[in-house]
Amino acid sequence: MVKSFQGVRMAPSKISDQPILVQDYMTTNLITFKPEDTIDHVITVLTRKRISGAPVVDASGKLVGMISEGDCLKEIIKGQYTNTPKFPASVAEHMTTQVFTLPPEISIFDAADRFLTMKIRRFPVVKDEKLIGQISVSDIVRAMPKLKASTW
Repeated sequence: MVKSFQGVRMAPSKISDQPILVQDYMTTNLITFKPEDTIDHVITVLTRKRISGAPVVDASGKLVGMISEGDCLKEIIKGQYTNTPKFPASVAEHMTTQVFTLPPEISIFDAADRFLTMKIRRFPVVKDEKLIGQISVSDIVRAMPKLKASTW
């Protein structure tokens, strides 16, 4: 179940009138997986790209979950006990389906508050049920020096 903050009433930002939005700082060139991909494939891509997880989308581009290194560990442990060198399980079997998302129009300050409150390191950015990007704690930290002093 994908949970979006778009319809959730949030405390007003102290600078909500500033046009400093998630869509301006999110990453749009994402590595994604399909539910039918194998864990073996995920491990290879995560290792090669040096990332810790990625969104899972269906054929229409709709976000259906997230897969992480931690999710892959479950299959690695299973492989140890069954003495199987490959990890044939599918992403759908291990992905996290309760994913919190952010809309692109939310301010980066409200997003920063969500990161602190929820202790999450990245949020998929969704518009009209389609994955359009991802924002991470690092993206927000990198955005701060670019902001003019007058926006604070």
